[in-house]
Order: sequence, then C-alpha cells, then structure tokens
Amino acid sequence: MRLRTIWLAAVFAIGAPVLAQTPSSTPEPSKVPSHQPGVPAHPAAAPAQPQDAAAPTEKVDPAKDQAIRHLMDLTESSKMAQDLNAYVTKQIHDAMSQALPADKLSKFMQTFGERLDSAAPASAITDATVSLYAQAFSTEDIQGLIQFYESPLGQRVVKQLPRVAQESQRVGVQMEQKGALAVLRDMAGDYPELKSMLEPPQQGAGDAPEPDKSPTEPAK
Repeated sequence: MRLRTIWLAAVFAIGAPVLAQTPSSTPEPSKVPSHQPGVPAHPAAAPAQPQDAAAPTEKVDPAKDQAIRHLMDLTESSKMAQDLNAYVTKQIHDAMSQALPADKLSKFMQTFGERLDSAAPASAITDATVSLYAQAFSTEDIQGLIQFYESPLGQRVVKQLPRVAQESQRVGVQMEQKGALAVLRDMAGDYPELKSMLEPPQQGAGDAPEPDKSPTEPAK
C-alpha cells in the first residue's frame, strides 16, 4: 500500500469525527455527540479498564447535585447521553447494514436499541457525569460557572465554541498532513524508498485501456 493511501486513511480515522459536522455538498455522515463547550467533538478514547469497572458513585450533596444538573442544562452537556446513544446506534446500524438484509436489520436494530437502553441507560451516564463534576469543582465553582453560562457571553460560548474547536481541529489536520507530506518529499533524496511510496497510484492492470487514438488505416 502506498504511503499516501496509508496517510489519508490515518487522517480520515482521526479527522472523520471533526469533518462529520462541517458543511459539505456530499451526503452528511453520522454526527458525533455534542459535548460541553471547549471539549473536542469526537469521543476520546477510553482508557483500558476491566469490563466490570463501575462508574463513579460518589454521593453528591443534593444542592450541589441540582446545581450541577442546571449547569449541564445551560451548557447543553446534559444531552450527551442521548447523543452518545444515537451515535453508537448509528455506527452499529451502518456496520450491520453490510451484513444483514433489510428485513433482518430492522428487527436487529430494534432489539439492539432496547438492550442498549437497558445496558447503558442515559440516566446512569448523566449520574456518573454529575459525580465527575462534583469531584472536579466545588459548589462555589459550580455557582460561578452557572453565573457565567447564564450571561449573554456564556450562551454565545455554548453556541460558538464547539464549532471553533471543530474547525481548528479540521484546519490542524490539514496543515499537519500538508506539512508531513512536504517533509517526506524533501527527505526522499536521502531515502529513495520514499519516492515510489509518494507517487500517485498508477493505472491498475484491470483498468480499461486508453482508446487507440491513432488513425485507422483504410482497408485495401
């Protein structure tokens, strides 16, 4: 496989969650979950944990719990659980549509959706997130954040910062790709192996040959 192909595949794997929310003339791919402002839109890779690892269950003071949930509503991060569910379901649907006929796919997805709601209910994900907020911020911190996000500037941040983060990631990926390819081309003088790897794909043996444009000799 040529280096260009490998590179583009790697960039797609990294950048696809970002590009999924950018306007395009092509059909829109599945959107990734929305997250709290300032957090990259694509889901972060979860650290390896035992399969039976439990979510945080720290007891949170009721007043602080209520304040955190209000903050999550203000920042729209309270929608994260539903967005994650929809994202995972869409990925499973796209994968299984390649393996199952349409009649079986519909029943499979219905069963999968019901079991996923039971295995990972949105309320449990929200409760775990509240616990994480409580560990990271004091009650005074939460109140300060609420005051900010209730302001016009705070609401503007909620609406605009995710887009800025997505665009900056997209631009960054493009700049890194362009820079890396330029460096590899420059290094090709010292590493001749790179030259063939950086060349555009050649016409395959199975491709249709170019039509013969030479003049046809008149029949005698």
